[in-house]
Amino acid sequence: MKFLDEAKIYVRSGDGGAGSVSFRREKFIEMGGPDGGDGGKGGDIWAEAVDGLNTLIDYRYQQHFKVRTAGHGMGRLRAGANSPDIVIKVPVGTQIFEEDNETLIADLDQAGARVRLARGGNGGFGNAYFKSATNRAPRHANPGQEGEERWLWLRLKLIADAGLVGLPNAGKSTLLAAVSAARPKIADYPFTTLIPQLGVVRAAGQSFVLADIPGLIEGAHLGHGLGTKFLGHVERCAVLLHLIDASADDPVAAYRIIRKELQAYSPVLAEKPEIVALNKSDLLTAAELTKKMNDFKRRVKLTPLVISGATGDNVDLAMKKLLTVIAKARQGQTREDAEGVTTEGWRP
Repeated sequence: MKFLDEAKIYVRSGDGGAGSVSFRREKFIEMGGPDGGDGGKGGDIWAEAVDGLNTLIDYRYQQHFKVRTAGHGMGRLRAGANSPDIVIKVPVGTQIFEEDNETLIADLDQAGARVRLARGGNGGFGNAYFKSATNRAPRHANPGQEGEERWLWLRLKLIADAGLVGLPNAGKSTLLAAVSAARPKIADYPFTTLIPQLGVVRAAGQSFVLADIPGLIEGAHLGHGLGTKFLGHVERCAVLLHLIDASADDPVAAYRIIRKELQAYSPVLAEKPEIVALNKSDLLTAAELTKKMNDFKRRVKLTPLVISGATGDNVDLAMKKLLTVIAKARQGQTREDAEGVTTEGWRP
């Protein structure tokens, strides 16, 4: 199934049914009086987050949602039928915006969460409603109220506890495949990951969701490469795992490129807790690795983890460090509380 994380839809709730003007006409009954029934209520349009969906692709092919007009009132005090509601089912993590794509209406971040997008119109009163001691034969009824209509944007942000960031070919997909049951595409050329991938990681008797997004390159915030369109999927994460290819000519430059792109995209995202790891350690000799580690510590003032997604070296340690930060976030503790969790490879 094709991955789609943004869609524009049109919704229109149902109009209320019109009230009826009617009088009772039966043999042997004189002056039966008004008996016009009320119109039915127009249906609402709701959005509901459900499990089992991970894309908005359905709303590329169906963009218009309209509720039919409710039934009109009839004689003999018969009320019109209400028109049924429409429930638009979206993946958990979907945000709903106004047509300007900036004003947030709702953030459906839990299964079962729902929001009314358009309220249906009320039905009109029939002439029986207006009968009184001074108006025994009213000859008017209310029309039904019109429903609401609007254009909306749906934007999906995947629900994940931790996110993988890095340049293309930093080994993010290899690591995700090594620590979870996810099977992302893995190849020896850049941009093998074209859409976000999720995997459930189990460490220290607990589990968390790890998200892998397509690699960033310098100038991504200007649209270079795949741009930053997928960075929104790690905005909900409690911690980022920043992977750097240890076999690259200058790991420090690679680190700074990603930090610059995160800052350009969102200062909030750039301030998230981050664990930095030099990946692909199996491709270097001990002497080469020591040299690059010392250079990284001297220039960045940070001691990174050294791991290998291919061989599994220190991968468990990295996952445990992620889990420690995630556990703090789940307990509602502030980022300042989590700063002392670890010292190696840690950037608060």
